[in-house]
Amino acid sequence: MVVTPGGKPIMFYAIIALVEEGDEVIYPNPGFPIYESMINFMGGKAVPVQLKEEKSFAFDPNELKSLITDKTKMLIINSPQNPTGGILTKDDIMKIAEIVKDKDITILSDEIYSRLVFDGENFSITQIPGFKDRTIILDGFSKTYAMTGWRAGYGVMNEDLAQKIARLMTNSNSCNNAFVQKACIEALEGPQDGAEKMRNEFIARREIIVEGLNSIKGFSCIMPHGAFYAFPNITKTGYPSRELNDHLLYNGNVAALSGTAFGEFGEGYLRFSYANSRDNIREAIKRIKAVL
Repeated sequence: MVVTPGGKPIMFYAIIALVEEGDEVIYPNPGFPIYESMINFMGGKAVPVQLKEEKSFAFDPNELKSLITDKTKMLIINSPQNPTGGILTKDDIMKIAEIVKDKDITILSDEIYSRLVFDGENFSITQIPGFKDRTIILDGFSKTYAMTGWRAGYGVMNEDLAQKIARLMTNSNSCNNAFVQKACIEALEGPQDGAEKMRNEFIARREIIVEGLNSIKGFSCIMPHGAFYAFPNITKTGYPSRELNDHLLYNGNVAALSGTAFGEFGEGYLRFSYANSRDNIREAIKRIKAVL
């Protein structure tokens, strides 16, 4: 395991360590924007696999299979997902594993929201025999323990790769802040009722925001299964995503993110975070209705 200042450095170091110019990396789109930007930074070829609303924002394994070539070096998966709130089920993961089992492809599994699954249970590809040594798990403390400002994350990987990633960490950041690491130990070993209480509160807020968004003319929002994001389809409003995002911000004082901030397949959507109070979520719905 390599401890890092936040989860994002694991993406950075893993891609630096493993991706060379011309290598192809398959990544979810819409997805966390650093995936694509880091692939491009290293001179690799970013190959998007589309997360589709009609599949509850999972991707089609057959499409994944069609994207794999002799140049594919890495596959990035994220469940629960940012920005969609979708998840990859155990069946999804099993199908992915079957597709790549005989390929020389490293899996970067972004599991930062793994404790925030609302329907079913989280299933990691490392639970499948043969995938532990070829997978890098990205995780951290910001989501489960609300430690967003503490900058505490880690990657779990095979020992040989961990030594190389640790060298990158040492030569760039030296180490994580010592008292933050002690706080992380307390979070892991201490009572977990606070984390579970927060998860239950997110479930309640999820119901409020999805019901509210679906009451807005031109909006259509499926129920997210994890994380704390709603990703409504806004195509029937007649606005492009970025234009509507700006309109809500400057005229309604409601902050969202354009789906295009997460890749080309995010057009037609907005991302809303419901990591906010129930009252503020309800107020946001009122403001959106007013400015539309």
